[in-house]
Amino acid sequence: MRTFGKWLGRTLLVLVIAGVALWLFKREEITRVLAVNSLFSQEKIVSNFSHMDKLFLSSPVPRGDGPVTDLPLGGPLALPAGYDDWVKTRSVTSAVVLKDGLLRHEAYYLGTGPDDKRISWSVAKSFLSALMGVVIAEGAITSIDDPVTKYAPSLKGSAYDGASIKDVLQMSSGVTFNEDYLDFWSDINKMGRVLALGQSMDGFAEGLTETYAKPGQKWQYVSIDTHVIGMVIRGATNRRIADLLSEKIIAPLGLEAEPYYVTDGHETAFVLGGLNMTTRDYARFGQMVLQNGEWQGEQIVPAAWLAESTKPSANTAAGMRQYGYQWWIDPDPQEGEFFGRGIYGQYIYINKPLGVVIALNSADKLFREAGAHESNIDMFRAIAQATQATQ
Repeated sequence: MRTFGKWLGRTLLVLVIAGVALWLFKREEITRVLAVNSLFSQEKIVSNFSHMDKLFLSSPVPRGDGPVTDLPLGGPLALPAGYDDWVKTRSVTSAVVLKDGLLRHEAYYLGTGPDDKRISWSVAKSFLSALMGVVIAEGAITSIDDPVTKYAPSLKGSAYDGASIKDVLQMSSGVTFNEDYLDFWSDINKMGRVLALGQSMDGFAEGLTETYAKPGQKWQYVSIDTHVIGMVIRGATNRRIADLLSEKIIAPLGLEAEPYYVTDGHETAFVLGGLNMTTRDYARFGQMVLQNGEWQGEQIVPAAWLAESTKPSANTAAGMRQYGYQWWIDPDPQEGEFFGRGIYGQYIYINKPLGVVIALNSADKLFREAGAHESNIDMFRAIAQATQATQ
């Protein structure tokens, strides 16, 4: 018995030493995995969404050396009835409203402020769509009908072999991918752990082998499709997304603060949801899109591309929200109304006929509940109408 006790004590000591060694060797990776597990916890979510660079690897998106583009003040805005209750219900952290390029409303909640660089989540997809339009216009990519493997040959033999650029732009790749954030073993959460551990997002995409439909036949929201768009752009240009986005879009916009991307361990930008910037800067991007890609007398993104990418073109089910090239359109759209949307209540809402842009950041843990999105769109429309009554 005494011999067994000595053996057990030594075994436990070895395990403790091994555990300590593992912690020291993989401390950063383990810390990031723990951060993933508590990213959306009630007591941390607001702070986490403003400090993603403290939780994950990241890379700056240089804003350039140009001056900050002013957002001129407009007259006070009489907010619609129910606004304050909506802010509380949807855990809004910041809201910026532009009307005809004038700043009509700006507010911050839950301890956030104008300098916070808030996580975009899937609103980042709309930025990548705009960058794709620029890259195509410059001739680096011949056509969106080209197969993705033409520019990302490492995807040959994967589930993406046979999919076109248009297929992934429209979320119609046919690739099997579980997007359930509440399922620990879902593909989207596996991808999150790949990111946290500093592994390769490219490798994750290349490792997908199953499809549920032929490319282009069916629409299904598959976030990894957006990463493949990033692979295509990088392959076509031989440049990093952060550098391209900086040069082609961010620097010309004259943002007030330098954005950043969350990255994997290979400095590859998490293009499907890892862009971080201030709410006012999200609004600047939205205003450029509203102006058909023009900003300060310069054509930043081709107008024809924006027109094409923001109209419903994907094979979404009848009566459901519609999709273009990484932009959303509601089932009952008002003409010229579309938006970028991210989990937990991130939006860039654009209403072209009314000349309104609304940038919204939130920490809404109930964003998936029935009617949550609809309540946001209803409020955006009410705010847009309110801008018409008061100048």
